[in-house]
Amino acid sequence: MTRRAASYCQLLGAFAMVALHAVAEDQPQWGERHSRNMVSRETGLPRQFDLATRENVKWTVPLGSDAFASPVVASGRVLIGANNAEPRDPRHQGDRAVLLCLNEADGSLVWQLVVPRLEDDLFLDWPNIGWCSPPTVEGDRVYTVTNRCEVVCLDLNGQANGNDGPYQDEGQHMAPRGEPAMDVAALDADILWLTDMKEAVGMYPHDAAHCSILLDGQALYLNTCNAVDNTHRVIRKPDAPSLIALDKTTGRVVAQDGEHIGPIIFHSTWSSPSLGEVNGKRLVFFGGGDGVCYAFAALNPLQLPETAQILERVWRFDCDPAAPKENVHSYQGNLQESPSNIKGMPVFYNNRIYVTAGGDIWQGKKKACLKCIDATQTGEVTTTAERWTYPLELHACATPAIADGLLFVTDCRGLVHCVDAETGAPYWTHKLRRDIWGSTLVADGKVYVGSQGRDFCIFAASKEKQVLFATEFEAPINSTPVAANGVLYVATMRHLYAIAETPKAE
Repeated sequence: MTRRAASYCQLLGAFAMVALHAVAEDQPQWGERHSRNMVSRETGLPRQFDLATRENVKWTVPLGSDAFASPVVASGRVLIGANNAEPRDPRHQGDRAVLLCLNEADGSLVWQLVVPRLEDDLFLDWPNIGWCSPPTVEGDRVYTVTNRCEVVCLDLNGQANGNDGPYQDEGQHMAPRGEPAMDVAALDADILWLTDMKEAVGMYPHDAAHCSILLDGQALYLNTCNAVDNTHRVIRKPDAPSLIALDKTTGRVVAQDGEHIGPIIFHSTWSSPSLGEVNGKRLVFFGGGDGVCYAFAALNPLQLPETAQILERVWRFDCDPAAPKENVHSYQGNLQESPSNIKGMPVFYNNRIYVTAGGDIWQGKKKACLKCIDATQTGEVTTTAERWTYPLELHACATPAIADGLLFVTDCRGLVHCVDAETGAPYWTHKLRRDIWGSTLVADGKVYVGSQGRDFCIFAASKEKQVLFATEFEAPINSTPVAANGVLYVATMRHLYAIAETPKAE
């Protein structure tokens, strides 16, 4: 090759790297910003990889034994929930929930937030389960919910720039009840403020806290995880709100819903909120533990109220109007007839809401469905706003992924569904080995999804079913794949994999 040709190739390579960088971006919250759509603009993602030979596997990090959360990626860091089955710091021994902050380049540990379990009743904080709430990152601030139902604001830099405040009690927070405070070390997280939802809004947890905080200006919106007690028949805190808003600077509660959902929560409140603008008005969409999808007027994102207020309801859509509405807990364990709930997030797309709803996985009926709701109406819209219903064979935890008029969603039968987003008409389904608790990710013209059967598939994002690649991981997959900065992240119950296209040698 001549010197001129070599220089020309170097120039083309530089342009290619600039182009790649232009489309690469962080993934600082679970799902697309505000809308919660499970899509990504990333390109150049791997079409295949080999776990045995490590082809296209950038790095792997152990998560312990029972990981359920999806990662988020921001400012050179990867944050993901884990447990303490394999202690990363010998000072922390025993069952803990752990939030890991990893170096995006190589997966090395930067810091961790280690939180002891809630005591007295295992149904408050299920033993050994990993940290379930995916964080939301803005700048150098990390907003998340601990296993103890505490909303925390963390410093993305950890203790590297000192123990910032106003919260200064990290040492006691890491220590189990009745034990002395621990010394704060370099690997420990830096908590800036903390709001305990059990004290602030009087909620009562069950099994695990699952919240993905929605950030809108100064406001943080999140579900409270209010739930049944260990009998599965009693709501200990029926007057607690299901949706709240906090000031991101202080953690102060500034608003809550006034729907009195508590008494008819069938299991728990695990669906996180989304946001969209309809007819010039910004709305917060929320899937309740009562199987109802709500729209509330969003707060002024630049100026929050000085005293806590009730969120204004704009519309209400019952995803299962024929379900029992009274004495709902008498249907506990009834696999034929029971109330419904909503676990996945409602997705805002083209003035519509797409949401899965149906019987509870553990305690209720098997029937479930995918709903398309007209988001432009107001009031009680159950009988007027439905655009279509797509039946699902079994329970659904999934948040839909919508791209180019196609909608992809999963269910607990292990099926991946592709339907027309406009009409709900089916295009294809594909059966994976076992239940799918995570959602599909659509990115780079592909659909990525894994199951509890350890299998993982890549499809073409098209009306015709095309399985581009299939493989098997070492453990079940309960999370949603994530794409950021040219890398695909897949979390199993035991490991987080960073998968990226490896440049081929000339």
